[in-house]
Amino acid sequence: MSEAYIVAATRTAGGRRGGRLSGWHPVDLAAQVLNDLLDRIGADPALVEDVFMGCVSQVGEQAANVARNAVLASRLPESVPGTSVDRQCGSSQQTLHFAAQAVMSGAMDVVIAAGVESMSRVPMFSPSALAQKAGLGFYQSPDMNQRYNNVVFSQFMGAEMMAKKYGLSKDDLDRFALQSHQRARAATEAVWFKNEILPIAVRNAEGLETGELHSTDEGIRMEATLESIQGVKLLQEGGVITAANASQICDGATGVMVVNERGLKALGVKPLARIHHMSVIGHDPVIMLEAPLPATERALKKAGMKIDDIDLYEVNEAFASVSLAWLKATGADPARLNVNGGAIALGHPLGASGTKLMTTLVNALHRQGKRYGLQTMCEGGGMANVTIIERL
Repeated sequence: MSEAYIVAATRTAGGRRGGRLSGWHPVDLAAQVLNDLLDRIGADPALVEDVFMGCVSQVGEQAANVARNAVLASRLPESVPGTSVDRQCGSSQQTLHFAAQAVMSGAMDVVIAAGVESMSRVPMFSPSALAQKAGLGFYQSPDMNQRYNNVVFSQFMGAEMMAKKYGLSKDDLDRFALQSHQRARAATEAVWFKNEILPIAVRNAEGLETGELHSTDEGIRMEATLESIQGVKLLQEGGVITAANASQICDGATGVMVVNERGLKALGVKPLARIHHMSVIGHDPVIMLEAPLPATERALKKAGMKIDDIDLYEVNEAFASVSLAWLKATGADPARLNVNGGAIALGHPLGASGTKLMTTLVNALHRQGKRYGLQTMCEGGGMANVTIIERL
């Protein structure tokens, strides 16, 4: 079986809700990332055989197969197909897995895995909320309700359950959130993100360019203090979760190009990384966010590795309680986790976050001269993908 290699990776800087990326139609924003992947290695667009694109809220501007629409808005020829993937927050991490599986099997040689989410223009929960409003029902079926005793599935309740189960206090979560901002600020000031960020023209509400470029993650609180984070109100009385110790709503697009040996030869490029392992599991959908813990344990076992064999970890900061519980369960070194900050500071553009984290992980491994990186994230419905890569 062939190997799967990453040869290019890119992302937009995160945009706040209503911020510097909110003037972009998500299809056009995603197309910019597709174009940049081609530009980074001087690839012939006709060599791309498919585009897999993660997107969670596939309605409105992100409906009707956003992947194919992004292809049609890009420089890729019409002959390049595209398909949209929804594995909730892990959507574009799953596109990376699909792309790797395609080139490893030999069915394809050059594939793009990407993701896009405009949370400004297509708010979270839009698909289910709009359908309910239109009288089209709700996704929880009678049989689901019978199996789970009419539970209202909620990531926010899951985050509270995680904190309680793993003995995490609000102070623990707030201190972790502060660290996320501090690390993101340090990485930004050291220009460590420069190689991975595609500068994007700022567009106003009418879609007209303003003459400015968006090249810095907009959500970083450069002057964050523990006191300012501690002062944010609780999401529920008696809980520990606040908006300050959870991921930020974010607009963004990201992508990686994945190839096999024939793809390397056709493109005439050297690989950045090799996909060493990939897996996905399902877990308890009620606590929902715990899946990265058993997923990591199983992935390491299948890969024949131990947690200390991994040099850097990217564990999506959907909530601080998830990342801290992961550290407790795995015994991982906190100094290797989200070394440039995470979604609490940089934002979590839902379906784009998988390849966003991978882009950052690849670049961090190269900058530090490290070998192995592991990425995982919690996903709606109680799932988690794990990807282990080797820097080349």
